[in-house]
Amino acid sequence: MGVLKRFEQRLEGLVNGTFAKVFKSEVQPVEIAGALQRECDNNATIWNRERTVVPNDFIVELSAPDYERLSPYAGQLGDELSGMVRDYAKQQRYTFMGPIKVHLEKAEDLDTGLYRVRSRTLASSTSQQQPPSAGPQGPGGAGQGGYPPRPSSAPPVPSGPPPYAPGPTGPAGPMPGAETRRWIEINGNRHQISRPTLVLGRSTEADVRIDDPGVSRRHCEIRTGNPPSIQDLGSTNGIVVDGQHTTRATLRDGSRIVVGSTTIIYRQAEG
Repeated sequence: MGVLKRFEQRLEGLVNGTFAKVFKSEVQPVEIAGALQRECDNNATIWNRERTVVPNDFIVELSAPDYERLSPYAGQLGDELSGMVRDYAKQQRYTFMGPIKVHLEKAEDLDTGLYRVRSRTLASSTSQQQPPSAGPQGPGGAGQGGYPPRPSSAPPVPSGPPPYAPGPTGPAGPMPGAETRRWIEINGNRHQISRPTLVLGRSTEADVRIDDPGVSRRHCEIRTGNPPSIQDLGSTNGIVVDGQHTTRATLRDGSRIVVGSTTIIYRQAEG
């Protein structure tokens, strides 16, 4: 069962109690949960082969009407959302620099039903300090405490690929006799790459089907050459690899591929 589905089921058990009014809000908690997952994916920073760090401190900005409806339950909802982030990180093998916190804030410039997510990596006193992480979900509030400032125009996109520390598959190539395993992760599900090519798309004939209206029937193809790469197959909306719009790109462990509104994580490991 997926992380979001389990989150929904936990909330359903509270609908007849304190959460009854929450579900009358235009913004549904599961929408916020999905946005927090995307915030983790979009701001994941690879420190080494064994550690990918994601933000742990989140602000969810809500319109005044939505904030008024949700704020009485902010503590319980924040705890549930923090638990969901923790479950998702465990599934994706992400790590944190400190405890996970989710805060609700009111934003006067938002209409009912609209929201924004900002995030930062906030180190605990026992962790090594990490620079703040700028979330790409949309304009945020005042730039204080390490949160990204509100831009004057469109929401920012990731400026480039995260730092990468090569392992045994680095510039010198794979270790003699070692076999490279490759797979992709989509919405918490792992798909092994066992053939020279893997076609992704909305068609049932694709090797990996992605149920997303922004994805073409045969959207793109992953090729397991040396180095591995991804090729756009003439899709309508194109592909974004590590924050860059492109038609073809080299892949590495941890590369983030966006097709439509779906984020795909490319993974590879020796052995």
